[in-house]
Amino acid sequence: MIQIDEQAYFYLFFIIPVVIVLFVAYQIWRKKTRRRFANPLLLRRLSPERSRYKSVLKLIFFLIGLTFLILGLANPKIGTKLETVKREGVDIVFAVDVSKSMLAEDIAPNRLEKSKRLVSEIINQLASDRIGIIAYAGQAYPQLPITTDYGAAKMFLQSMNTDMLSSQGTAINEAIDLAATYYNDEAQTNRVLFIISDGEDHSGGATTDAVELAVEEGIKVFTIGVGTSKGSTIPIKRNGVVESYKKDAEGEVVITRLNEEILIEIAEEGNGEYINGANTENAVSAIKEELLEMDKKEFEAKQFAEFQDQFQWFLAAGLLFLFLDVFLLDRKTQWLKKLDLFNEWENE
Repeated sequence: MIQIDEQAYFYLFFIIPVVIVLFVAYQIWRKKTRRRFANPLLLRRLSPERSRYKSVLKLIFFLIGLTFLILGLANPKIGTKLETVKREGVDIVFAVDVSKSMLAEDIAPNRLEKSKRLVSEIINQLASDRIGIIAYAGQAYPQLPITTDYGAAKMFLQSMNTDMLSSQGTAINEAIDLAATYYNDEAQTNRVLFIISDGEDHSGGATTDAVELAVEEGIKVFTIGVGTSKGSTIPIKRNGVVESYKKDAEGEVVITRLNEEILIEIAEEGNGEYINGANTENAVSAIKEELLEMDKKEFEAKQFAEFQDQFQWFLAAGLLFLFLDVFLLDRKTQWLKKLDLFNEWENE
């Protein structure tokens, strides 16, 4: 496992495009200035040892050296010792609706982005709980198995979109059935499932059956509603520009609304609660209180306990390339001159 100590130094990478732009601008200025001074052919005869390509090579060495130095300042570390630690927490699975109706913009910027923000903020409030993520529409897809790696969870969360599942529609029962397979039977931890959705459900009575089975497995089912009762159209965009709006079989523009009744019913049957996600702060606060009231069970988790610094290798490589840049002269190297790799002597 790799760990970065000082990620703030990565902002120094913005220096690289600035250096490239300045180099190109300098080369253009120098070329124009030399043309005003004398004929290019005459200049080549006056300075036959000057290489036209060494300046580019020097720039490449400088940029490589700079890259290694920045990586060295960030201080990458490699985990060298994996050990098992005991933690107390709850196993939490987030089932996020990624059907097309989640593109509705009745909640800014749209329902899906709002759902992802809600889950991210909930994760920020956790301490030692394990989390998993499921994406679902017409079917459910395991996005991230149960883990204590919150960083990875956020990364997978941000990659979720409405195009990741080919099967459209909304089948909440599929998400509940898949979530039931996430929990470790041996650990016997408290199990929580959060369904984040606008309440659309095309699975009929199958959802009720799925909730009953989940409760038998010791899973508490909470629902978080995203959307408004007024509803909104579903924009179809290309390159961020709205081309049209989703229509039904009769050609009418679809208006999708938050169906709180279904979500409340699922939460009640699942021994959980329904939470309206319109206000992120209030929703996260309510969820935090619910989790604090739950008994924490002890479980084992593997994590890296020791990390070794690797900055010295990057600094050494960076200094080496900067050394090459400083001592690489602009004039032609004799043995390369004989090879004439760049055909610099072709017309002389």
